[in-house]
Amino acid sequence: MDKNKNKKRLNKSFFIENYGCKMNVSDSEIVTSILLKNGFLLSENLEKANIILFNSCSVREKAELTLRNRLDELQSLKKKKNLLLGVIGCLSKKNRDFFLEEKKIDFFVDPSSYNELTNYIHYSTIGKKYSHSTQRKGKESYTNISPFRIKKRVTTFLSITRGCNNMCTFCIVPFTRGREISSDPNYIIQECEKLYKNGCKEITLLGQNVDSYQWNDINFSDLLNILAKKIPMMRIRFSTSNPHDMSDDVLTAISKNPNICKHIHLPVQSGSNKILKLMNRKYTREKYISLIKRIRKIIPECSISHDIITGFCNENENDHKETINLMNQIKYNYGYMFSYSPRPGTYAYRKLQDNVPQEVKKTRLKEIIDLQRKHSLLRMKEYLGKIQEILIEGESKKNNQYWYGRNTQNLVAVFPKGFYKIGDIAHIKIIETTSATLIGKTI
Repeated sequence: MDKNKNKKRLNKSFFIENYGCKMNVSDSEIVTSILLKNGFLLSENLEKANIILFNSCSVREKAELTLRNRLDELQSLKKKKNLLLGVIGCLSKKNRDFFLEEKKIDFFVDPSSYNELTNYIHYSTIGKKYSHSTQRKGKESYTNISPFRIKKRVTTFLSITRGCNNMCTFCIVPFTRGREISSDPNYIIQECEKLYKNGCKEITLLGQNVDSYQWNDINFSDLLNILAKKIPMMRIRFSTSNPHDMSDDVLTAISKNPNICKHIHLPVQSGSNKILKLMNRKYTREKYISLIKRIRKIIPECSISHDIITGFCNENENDHKETINLMNQIKYNYGYMFSYSPRPGTYAYRKLQDNVPQEVKKTRLKEIIDLQRKHSLLRMKEYLGKIQEILIEGESKKNNQYWYGRNTQNLVAVFPKGFYKIGDIAHIKIIETTSATLIGKTI
C-alpha cells in the first residue's frame, strides 16, 4: 500500500526553464526523456506543473543572478501550491549551497547525475534529502537515452562531447560538468539518421570543445566525414571549437563536404598574449591568426565568429588595444562579447585579482561591441547581389509576411514568403542588409 502511495505521489507533471547555452537545451531534452520514461508528465505551462526544473548556467554571473531572481519570484507560488523546485545543470557550489540552505529549492542535480533525478524528486516529495554517493563526475554520456524533442523541428542540437579538460582559468565548466567524455559514434549516427527521418534538416553537434572528440581511433574530422556521407541531405554544424585543438583535417572535412556548413565559431577571448597566458588558453595571438589564415585558404567562403572577454585580471589599456587590433585584422562576421566576472571555484577567482574597474570594463566592452557592429555590416555587405541558399526555420518576428532562415555561413536572412514553407531550401537574392540580417527576394 505504501508502495502504491509513493507511485501516486511520483505521478507529477514537470516544467523545465532553460538558462545559458545550447548544451543546456540539449540536456533538457535528455532530462525530459528520463522523466517521461519514469511516469512523469510534461507540462508546457509552468503554472499547471507540480515540479519546476531550472536548467542553470554558471559560466557568467548574469545567468546566476537571473536564476536567483526567478527563484525569488516563485517562492510564494511554491508555498501556495506545494511546488517542488529543483535546479539541474551548471551551478557554482556557492550558489547551490545558498539555494539549498535558504530552502529556495528542494534539490540540485549536477549534469553527471540526471539518471538519478527521479530519486531526488521522490525523496524531496516525502521530505527527505537524497544522497547520491555513486556520482561519476563527468563519466556519463547518456548515449543510452534518445533525447525527447517536444515538437518536430527543422533544426536541433545533439551533444557529442561532455565536460572539458582545458582548464581555462576563468571557466567553471570543468568543475560543474567534469572531465571530457565523448559519445559513441554509432549513437551519434543513429540519432542524426532518426532526426532526419523525422523532418529535421539541420543538426548542430555540441560540446565544450568538439574538436577534441575521440572515440577509439575516430576523431572529430572522421566523425564529420562519416556523418556527411551517411546523411548527405542534412546540414551539419558544430560548436564550440578551441583554437588550440582545431586541425587542418577538420578544415578539409568542412571544405570537401557540401552539407557541412561553412561557419566556424572560434573563441579568441583576448588579442593579448599576456592575457591569453593568464587565461591558460594554450595558444598565442600569432598561432590564432595563423589558424584564421588557414581557414580562409582551405574554406574561402567560411564565416568566422568569436567570443571575447574584456576586463580580465591585469588587463591594461595596451592589452585592450591588442584585442582591438586583432579584431581589425580579422574582421569577424559576428561575435559574443562580455566583460569579465569572477566565477567562484575557478583558478582566476582563487589566485588572480579582479582589478579592472567596472567603468573601465564597461567602456572597453562598448568599444569592442561598436567595432564588431561595423565589421558585421562590412561582412554582410559582401553578400549584396549574391544568390543564397536559405533553410527556412520560421516566420520573421518583425513581419509575418516574411520567412527567416540561415545560409551555410550561419547568417540570418529574411524574405517574402511566396510559395515556400518551413523546412524548404529557398534560393534568394540579397538586395539589402543590416549588421545582423540579410534581406532578400526569391528568384
